[in-house]
Amino acid sequence: MRTLTLISMLAAVLSFFLSAVQMRLRTMFARRPRLIWGAPVVLTAFFGGAAALAQAWSMTLCLVVLAYTIAPVACAAWQGAGAVKRPSVLDSAIILLLWLPLEFGAGGALVPVAARGYLHSVGYGIAILLGLVLFSGYRAFPDLKFNAPRKAADWWLPAAGFAVSAPVLMAVGVALGFIPGPHLPAKNAGAMAAAVAVIFAGTALPEEILFRSLIQNLLMLRFGAGVRTLLLASFIFGCAHLDNGPQALPNWRYMILATLAGIAYGWVFQRASTVFSSAALHMLVDWTKHFFF
Repeated sequence: MRTLTLISMLAAVLSFFLSAVQMRLRTMFARRPRLIWGAPVVLTAFFGGAAALAQAWSMTLCLVVLAYTIAPVACAAWQGAGAVKRPSVLDSAIILLLWLPLEFGAGGALVPVAARGYLHSVGYGIAILLGLVLFSGYRAFPDLKFNAPRKAADWWLPAAGFAVSAPVLMAVGVALGFIPGPHLPAKNAGAMAAAVAVIFAGTALPEEILFRSLIQNLLMLRFGAGVRTLLLASFIFGCAHLDNGPQALPNWRYMILATLAGIAYGWVFQRASTVFSSAALHMLVDWTKHFFF
């Protein structure tokens, strides 16, 4: 049942790749903008069901999730529904309200240790879904690039980005002591092939939606798609890894590597017509690190 819960969330996220889904949401919110207040209720109910499956349900936990989902909706509702050309301060606040509580594990003490990994994944899924509803449907941001590949470059850009960035990441990672030297994979071909989908759906795509479709895109809309914007977005991505292991925290080694990787991901995002391309590159980098280092 836990796996089914995560698969259903992934299916909901992937449904946004269909332009018809985005257009229906925009039409619905244009006609009845108050419906956006239903999102916190639905998402909190979903989280509550997942928590019950994990034997971690509590009223306090559900109220925390409800507050977490209401806050960004309130920022969006204050501005109103409709297409946006230039993001506001409140739009930046929405992204921070979606991201930072998860980044710092808000409410984690309310969850039994055995259920934390699972419910963190559910919480991340809720954040991504709410972000897509708010920025693709309610606020209708341009250039989220949340669509299927539209041109040939969308398919070869991840490979080109990997060919350029992988040697740099390998050399810097080994020099910093973040990763050991390369080795042959210990897993069989079947496990390695299955990991492609797991890494793409569980790590690469969610992080690219947050850090490229939302954060980098917001910076691009405000400051242009120049090198400085790319570097700033990449630095933010790097800083998000300071609280990740396996080294001691703050993990500055991981921050440096993630910043360099973020430059490659962001470069691909700027040139592709879909976030799928930067997510594919992200998956290739993570997959290579997992099996060969």
